[in-house]
Amino acid sequence: MTTTSRPLPEAPNRIELAIGGMTCAACAARIEKKLNRMDGVSATVNYATEKATVRYADGVTPDDLIGTVQKTGYTAALPAPPTTEQPVDPLRGPRTRLWVSVALSVPVVLLAMVPPWQFDYWQWLSLTLAAPVVVWGGLPFHRAAWTNLRHGAATMDTLVSLGTLAAFGWSLWALFLGDAGMPGMTHPFRFDITRTDGAGTIYLEAAAGVTVFILAGRYFEARSKRTAGAALRALLELGARDVAVLRDGVETRIPVDRLAVGDRFVVRPGEKIATDGVVDEGTSAVDASMLTGESVPVEVGPGDGVVGATINAGGRLVVTATRVGGDTQLARMADLVEQAQSGKAAVQRLADRISGVFVPIVITLAVGTLGWWLGTGAGPTAAFTAAVAVLIIACPCALGLATPTALLVGTGRGAQLGVLIKGPEVLESTRRVDTVVLDKTGTVTTGRMTLVDVVPASGETRDELLRLAGAVEAASEHPIARAVAVGAAEAGALPPVTGFANLEGLGVTGTVDGRAVLVGRSRLLRERGVDVPPEVDLAVRAAEAAGRTAIVAGWDGRARGVLAVADVVRPTSRTAVARLRALGLTPVLLTGDNPTVAAAVAAEVGIDEVIAEVLPAGKVDVVRRLQAQGRSVAMVGDGVNDAPALAQADLGLAMGTGADVAIEASDLTLVRGDLDAAVDAIRLSRRTLGIIRGNLFWAFGYNVAALPLAAAGLLNPMIAGATMALSSVFVVANSLRLRRFRSATDRGM
Repeated sequence: MTTTSRPLPEAPNRIELAIGGMTCAACAARIEKKLNRMDGVSATVNYATEKATVRYADGVTPDDLIGTVQKTGYTAALPAPPTTEQPVDPLRGPRTRLWVSVALSVPVVLLAMVPPWQFDYWQWLSLTLAAPVVVWGGLPFHRAAWTNLRHGAATMDTLVSLGTLAAFGWSLWALFLGDAGMPGMTHPFRFDITRTDGAGTIYLEAAAGVTVFILAGRYFEARSKRTAGAALRALLELGARDVAVLRDGVETRIPVDRLAVGDRFVVRPGEKIATDGVVDEGTSAVDASMLTGESVPVEVGPGDGVVGATINAGGRLVVTATRVGGDTQLARMADLVEQAQSGKAAVQRLADRISGVFVPIVITLAVGTLGWWLGTGAGPTAAFTAAVAVLIIACPCALGLATPTALLVGTGRGAQLGVLIKGPEVLESTRRVDTVVLDKTGTVTTGRMTLVDVVPASGETRDELLRLAGAVEAASEHPIARAVAVGAAEAGALPPVTGFANLEGLGVTGTVDGRAVLVGRSRLLRERGVDVPPEVDLAVRAAEAAGRTAIVAGWDGRARGVLAVADVVRPTSRTAVARLRALGLTPVLLTGDNPTVAAAVAAEVGIDEVIAEVLPAGKVDVVRRLQAQGRSVAMVGDGVNDAPALAQADLGLAMGTGADVAIEASDLTLVRGDLDAAVDAIRLSRRTLGIIRGNLFWAFGYNVAALPLAAAGLLNPMIAGATMALSSVFVVANSLRLRRFRSATDRGM
């Protein structure tokens, strides 16, 4: 959760703190408020990433900041540096707490609900089993409730802690001071509304059962929650691990982290470039799509700059390192991702919002019930029985299940449809989004070059042009050449080529069936004295105007035709864009490609607003600009270059066929790899949010309906247990409706 913090007069220091102990967005707001009260400090605290981003003046130290957070009731520490090592499973502790509590609670619930099994002193066995569950299993709730109490706040943790401790405390009183500890005591299986003697009533099964239900809900919620550090680890894994450095003319392989500015290193075809640098020797095609979004590889030669983690798709390069470590563009991109995630406000849980109002009402009602019964002369036992019953019935196990069960069913159905929902905080965003920004390469398009057109010159045949040009291109490793070769092979078998030569940045030559064939740019053919007739030039200009890459093929002294390759639009993209519009979303095409290509793709799929030639930082700026205009923005992308924008957007959707870092930085992952999955993702998320809201309404409804019975002293243990079970069953059944959710393609939308 973020708030506007006051500006500092001078450029402050910047630090990030890892915050522990937060249970809701209100906790983040409380810490943020305390930090911002310090002189010379400006802070934002994010509940989702569990980090505080703090800017502070020279008179303030990190220890001062950590001390302030600790005084507020939470923990703070300097975060460990990002690492590619496998992190310790953060769910191990909660998982152990859950399963131990389940094992101890099952006998307690069964004994309380099945009277024939209630042997002599069964109540004491129940106490032995329930005590660890309520005290140790519920410790996270009690600790959070105490922290909230110290600050005058009430959340769902307050409600859970209050209800379970009331039930457990009353059971202790009944067992040790009342009649419930007597041999042969039973809880009869009755559902009539009658006044009972509280001295003979225990609520151990309610205390243990509610604790287990809430623990289960929190565990499943945490398991599905996205971890911000995964995006940074994925970015680190993109870089090369080692590099061949030239030392006195000899290649020596060293780890990348030992590379220094000024070192010269070798990059062979197919290898990743180790760090940012300038080419000294060699020419090649470099796949820089991870940085620029440009689908066509970039031709580089001596004097050209290259970026670390991009891939050398052609010849051997010798590069001089100009930036290493945290100064590289890859490291800066990681910083963009982290900043965007830290700045994204988490959605406060609906249960906590409602609890903030519900808890004070319940406490007031319990105190009023106690006073009314004492005032009527009913005696302290009857008065305390009714007051505690109010607290017990208000403790909502169904409330703890409302979000996790709907999320589990929704994510399960989503997985069947190729949609992965990262966590409950995602759902609120899907309801609000009104603009969807679509990355072009790999999202709207396939992300790979394909032969899309063959234009033979006068007197030439299409098959002959494809056969000879494809044969020469098949000997090249260049992505454009591979696209031509694959397209030609589909038309028929390709003859062998001899005397093949790769002319970096221009094209290729070779001999096929005794003919010297040249394939490449028009410039190559003209430099070799090959005639390029006007009709071929016209075909080249027409292909480029349509956003395609044009290649000219010639032999026997004359250009024989043009082959056009392009990153083609996915077959489902146009229909998906129309469906996104039907959901009330305005599509925007965002790409690092040139305006001509972008406009052609936009026209093909039906998008009016196009933003082209945008680098990664620029994509983040575009998303921020749209947000500043009051729009709620969803971003769909697949590449490393999209990761910062995916993290910045109100809702990030990543193609599962794309880069790991894009998937980690997003909120939703589209496993199917087409835009129809984005339509399903938004529809399913909105439907899941609706189910959660319905669950919360009915979970509170059951409790509110039973509160008058409790206040009237008419609530016996069976009614309490039945109400708890019925509300939980309803919540689960309502959530299961999501299993009937159908894809937009199945519904014919």
